[in-house]
Amino acid sequence: MRKHPSLHEHGPANFGGLLLALCAMGLTTACTDRMDSSDDRFSRSGELIAMSGGEGGARYACGTCHGVRGEGNGFDAPRLAGLPAGYLQKQMEDYATGLRPHEVMRDVARFLDSHERVRVANHYAALPPQALSPVTDETIAAATPRLYARACQQCHGVDGVGTANGPPLNAQPAFYLIQQLQDWQVSKRRNDGNHVMLKVAQELKPEEVRQLSLYLAGIPPRPASPVR
Repeated sequence: MRKHPSLHEHGPANFGGLLLALCAMGLTTACTDRMDSSDDRFSRSGELIAMSGGEGGARYACGTCHGVRGEGNGFDAPRLAGLPAGYLQKQMEDYATGLRPHEVMRDVARFLDSHERVRVANHYAALPPQALSPVTDETIAAATPRLYARACQQCHGVDGVGTANGPPLNAQPAFYLIQQLQDWQVSKRRNDGNHVMLKVAQELKPEEVRQLSLYLAGIPPRPASPVR
């Protein structure tokens, strides 16, 4: 029976070559921004990824929380339909890196590679915007539209429909908006790049946060402006 040569019998040169080959294999398999790479048929389109969860499976499907048509759940999961694709993609990248903290969304985003995040973003951006009707008996203060115009309109547009500098806020669940503003106030959310939202949010009183959120939740969604 032939004896297989040991590593020592290959000599230093051959052993060094083997090490280089192993390192190259490791680098090749590491070149992905997802936990595991896959050519899964469920990641071939944005809609399939949103409905299937892609590599993560049904547990991480976007539709589970954000609705089949991206309408949100009316509580803590926002409307995605009609939001700008660039904004949606950035949020997924920020979730994946931990820049925007959220345990579930971190896992959802990490199961997708950068190309799949683009597909999901484009899918939701192309959907007609719709939202669940806000359920509230609370009265919105008469001064709230003026407060919005002063504090938010420059970046988020008239009636919260969004601008190139800020995403749409209209027709998002009031609870979700309150949650986000509170996160901005304590710097738990800090992914706007220049801390403008931190400064704006910290100037708001608790009642103003609630009033702004109720006001924006009651404004109907509108189609996204065409990208130029």
